[in-house]
Amino acid sequence: MEFVETNWLLILLGALAVIAVAWYIFHATRRTTIAGERRDVLDEGAAPAPRNQALIDTPPPGPAPGPSVTPATTAPEGSDLTRIKGVGPKLVAELAALGVTRVEQVASWTKADEERIDAQLGRFQGRVARDEWVAQAKLLSTGDAAGYAQRFGNTS
Repeated sequence: MEFVETNWLLILLGALAVIAVAWYIFHATRRTTIAGERRDVLDEGAAPAPRNQALIDTPPPGPAPGPSVTPATTAPEGSDLTRIKGVGPKLVAELAALGVTRVEQVASWTKADEERIDAQLGRFQGRVARDEWVAQAKLLSTGDAAGYAQRFGNTS
């Protein structure tokens, strides 16, 4: 009994600490539960989500009425410009819009032609000189595969 009388404050603090820990474990960590039936748009027989109904009801896009016209920016089928390293489908379309469709045309460019075309390439500006398109095109147009491979690597 003498122990309790001399240490009553420590015992009280210890009891309060045990009660606080027990409350946290059993009460504070409880998650709120939702009562009732909850339906999802993915459940069998559920109605489509209202926000998507306009997309569901819209007919799929089809070809535009009228005659079919190929735009001028479309590159010709089988364009060989992609053989030039640094020229992909988007640049082929850009070049086709400028009238450039063949490697031979690029091979015959002068410095002025390079600058004129490069200035019209928008976000691709600077690629003509950086990737050495004219030098590549000259080797490709003459069929010098060994020279091309030595200077620029394989064509594939």
